Amino acid sequence: FQMTEKGQQVPEIATIRGAIPPHCFERSILKSFSYVVRDGIVIAILGYLGWQLAFENVSVLGMILWGLYAFWQGSALTGWWVIAHECGHGAFSEYSLLNDTIGLILHTVLFVPYFSWQYSHARHHAKTNHLLDGESHTPPTRKGYSTYEKIFDFLGEDGFAAYQILVHLLFGWPMYLLFNVTGARRTYEGARIPKGHVLDHFRPSSKLFPPNWRVRVAISSLALVAWAAVLFVVTQQIGWKRMCFMYWGPYLVTNAWLVLYTWLQHTEPGVPHFGDSDWTWIKGAALGTVDRPYGIFDWMHHHIGSTHVTHHLFSRLPHYHAVEATTHVKRVLGDLYNYRDLQLLDSLVRVAKHCHFVESTEGVQTYVQFKKDASRFVERSKGA
Repeated sequence: FQMTEKGQQVPEIATIRGAIPPHCFERSILKSFSYVVRDGIVIAILGYLGWQLAFENVSVLGMILWGLYAFWQGSALTGWWVIAHECGHGAFSEYSLLNDTIGLILHTVLFVPYFSWQYSHARHHAKTNHLLDGESHTPPTRKGYSTYEKIFDFLGEDGFAAYQILVHLLFGWPMYLLFNVTGARRTYEGARIPKGHVLDHFRPSSKLFPPNWRVRVAISSLALVAWAAVLFVVTQQIGWKRMCFMYWGPYLVTNAWLVLYTWLQHTEPGVPHFGDSDWTWIKGAALGTVDRPYGIFDWMHHHIGSTHVTHHLFSRLPHYHAVEATTHVKRVLGDLYNYRDLQLLDSLVRVAKHCHFVESTEGVQTYVQFKKDASRFVERSKGA
């Protein structure tokens, strides 16, 4: 057994797996496709309703209705996003070609570079909560976050929390894809990323990817070019206003959901992040991941947020068995299982208020929050 810093035993992965019924690891093509169809029906119904709305000289009521359409259609499309994500893990079926075909189609329709993100997301799973090699929402240090200290002083605690939420949900996804913002501090070779060097998800030559991934990265980018051409042709037929209402509004909501999930799944007061000498895979996956309730969105998004600890331990386990598997994972992990029983908005505000940076990239770190006072006192936000 490995030990936590508090002297608690961390179960071995074989022990956790042994507690889960074998059928939970079985992947069914028919069942997986049934969820693609289910989500597709919801998307089609919402699309039909959206098509009935006026898109010229839109009234205040019309704007409200378009806003509701964008939110619920973007939420429905996130279901397809999650399924494509499972394809990237090999959880959709036993066949890699089928997984990648479905994943590439679904992610491309959502303007996601499937193979490129598949690689960086695999790194996220391989190095969960590693302060140097972890991918996506890797905590900044105080030095790297110093500019935001001034913004915090100006806006105050509540204003800064609102700023955090807005920036994360609106700009987080494109900034990660284009500039690797909140990505790893080191390349796949283990070298620090040179200042001024851009690691993006679109160029096959990007230092984000090893040479043997370049063809797949090119396929992803070319698929996006083809999809952009399709959207351009459709826009010529229906007009740019209707395209913005029907597609781009929901697209922004889907992006926001993605960032929200990845942010809340590994960011929480007291949840550890590890430097080189303290990180192990099981600690990152089991101790660095947080499950939360998401209400109706658990159904829409295939429980990706409420069974995420299980997903990090067994990424090929299909989502339709994850709820059952989580009951057994929770029993084995005991007090080490991270679950925050807060409403979604409460969780989001809590993280935005209390999780700003870590003191160092060495040892075991938990998030620290800014404090607005004369001495610039900063306290750890354990148990905040």
